[in-house]
Amino acid sequence: MKKIIFIFVLFTGVSLVLNSCVKDLDTKPIDPDEVTSATVFDNPESYTQFLAKCYAGLAIGGQQGGDGMADISGIDGGFSQYLRQYWYHQELTTDEAVIGWDDATIKDFHFQQWGDGDTFIAAMYYRIYYQISLCNEFLRQTTDDLLDERGVSDEWRNKIAFYRVESRWLRALSYWHVLDLFGNGVPFVIESDPIGDFFPPAIAKAELFNFIESELTAIEGSMIEPPHFEYGRADKGAAWMLLAKLYFNAEVYLGVNKYAECITYCEKIINGPYALSPTFQQLFWANNDQDATTIREIIFPIRYNGQKTQTWGGTTFIIAASIGGEMEAQNYGTAERWGGTRTTKEFVALFSDDDSREMFFTEGQNLEIENISTFEEGYAVTKFRNVWYNENGDTISGSSETFMDTDFPMFRLADVYLMYAEAVKRGGGGNEGQAVEYVNDLRQRVGASAITAGDMDLDFILDERGRELYWECHRRTDLIRHNKFTGDNYIWAWKGNIKDGRSTDAKYNLFPLPAADVNGNPNLNQNPNY
Repeated sequence: MKKIIFIFVLFTGVSLVLNSCVKDLDTKPIDPDEVTSATVFDNPESYTQFLAKCYAGLAIGGQQGGDGMADISGIDGGFSQYLRQYWYHQELTTDEAVIGWDDATIKDFHFQQWGDGDTFIAAMYYRIYYQISLCNEFLRQTTDDLLDERGVSDEWRNKIAFYRVESRWLRALSYWHVLDLFGNGVPFVIESDPIGDFFPPAIAKAELFNFIESELTAIEGSMIEPPHFEYGRADKGAAWMLLAKLYFNAEVYLGVNKYAECITYCEKIINGPYALSPTFQQLFWANNDQDATTIREIIFPIRYNGQKTQTWGGTTFIIAASIGGEMEAQNYGTAERWGGTRTTKEFVALFSDDDSREMFFTEGQNLEIENISTFEEGYAVTKFRNVWYNENGDTISGSSETFMDTDFPMFRLADVYLMYAEAVKRGGGGNEGQAVEYVNDLRQRVGASAITAGDMDLDFILDERGRELYWECHRRTDLIRHNKFTGDNYIWAWKGNIKDGRSTDAKYNLFPLPAADVNGNPNLNQNPNY
C-alpha cells in the first residue's frame, strides 16, 4: 500500500480535497522511490490494494500499525480514527455515554457546549473528507480510458467494475455522515472535479440528499447479491440499508416524510438472506466474524483483527476505554484498562430486570455521577468484549490483549426491524401487526416480555432502539429525529454541563464546520448561531 498511497498523494496534491485544509490534511510521501501511475498499476493487484485502503479508512488511522504515520495531521492517528471519532459524535453527545478524560475539549461533547474551533469536530470533518478523497481517487484511476491505456484484461475489468460500485457506496456512506453531522452548505467534491488549488463548492442539504440517493439507486443493481462472498465488503444489502437510513431521517434533513420509502428498503432487507443471531451477546464478541449466525445479522461491519488491524481507535477504544475501577480487564479479553467511558442513570433506567441487553458493571460503581471525571461514577458498559465465544459456552481471549479482534456492526438486521416499526407508526404504511412481531422477536431473544400494539408508541420505539443499539453509533441521530437531543424534552445527567442536566440550544443539532475551513473557503458559510 505504500506505493498506492504515494500515487494518491501525487494525484491529489497535499490539500487532498479542501484547499483550505492544507495543514490539516497534509500527507507526506511514504516511499522514497519515484513512482507513477504508469508503473504502480502494472500489477493489477494494485486495484485491490487501493480498494482495501478505501475500506481501511474506516478502520485504522494511519499507514502503520497502531495508527503510525497518521492519515491526517494535527491530531494523533488513534484519536482521529474514523470510527472512534464517529462514536464520540454519536454517543458522547447523548445519554448513552460520558467520558472521564480531560483530553482537549472531549467533555464538551456530553455537555453540548462545543464550538467551531473544537479539535475533535475538526478531526471528524477532515477524516470524512479524507475518506471521500480516497474513493474519488479510486474512481479517477479506474475509468475505461485509463484501463484501456494500461491494457487491463477483461478478467480484471470485471473485478474493477465491482470495486467501483463499492467505492461509490463507501463515498455515499461518508457523505451521509456529512449530511447527518454537519447539515447544510458542506464542501462537495466528486471524481470529475479538478485536483489541486480550487475552492470546493458548498452543497445544500437537499442537493446532497439527492446525490446520495441517486448514487445508491444507480449502483444498487450492480452490487453483488447478499450474502457477499467476502464478509465485510459492501453488497446490495448495504445499499438497501443506507437508503433505508437516508429515508428514515429525511424529515430531519429535508422536512419531508419519506417513511414509505424507508419501509420499501427495510422490506428488501427483511426478505433477503438475513436472520437474527440467536444470541445477542455474540454480536459484540471477538469472533463475531466467524460465527455463521452473527454474520447473517450483520449487514455491514467495520472489521478488526488484533494482529492485522492495529489501531487505538475502533473497537480497541470502545472496549479498553470502558474498563476501569474494580473491573478485571482479563474478563473482557484484554490487558488494557483506560478507565474512561460509562453511562448515565437515565439510560440505565430504560432497562427492565428481565432484559439481558442490560450489560452494566455495577460493583464499586455509583449510579449517580457527581464528578464526570471519576470512572467509578456512572455504570460501566460491558456490551463489547475481546473474547471468543463457542457453542459450549467457553470463552477465550482474542488474538491480542492490546488490539481487539471484535468487528463493529455498523449496520445489522435488528436496526431494520426497529426502523420498520417506527416508519409504520409515523404513517409510512406497512403492517402494524408485523411491526409488533419484529419488535417482539428482538425482545424474545433477550428474555424481555412481549408487547402489544397498544404498547408500541414512538416513545417506546425510541427506548427500544436505545436498549437494542446502544454504543453502536445511532443514539444522537435517533434523539434528533424524536426532538429529544437538544431543548428540554429529554434531560439527562450533565447535559448542558449541569449535574442534573438542563435544556440546550437547538444549534447543537448540527456540528459546526471547522472555523479554519470556513475562513479559508469563500464558498462556505457556518451553520447558524456558531
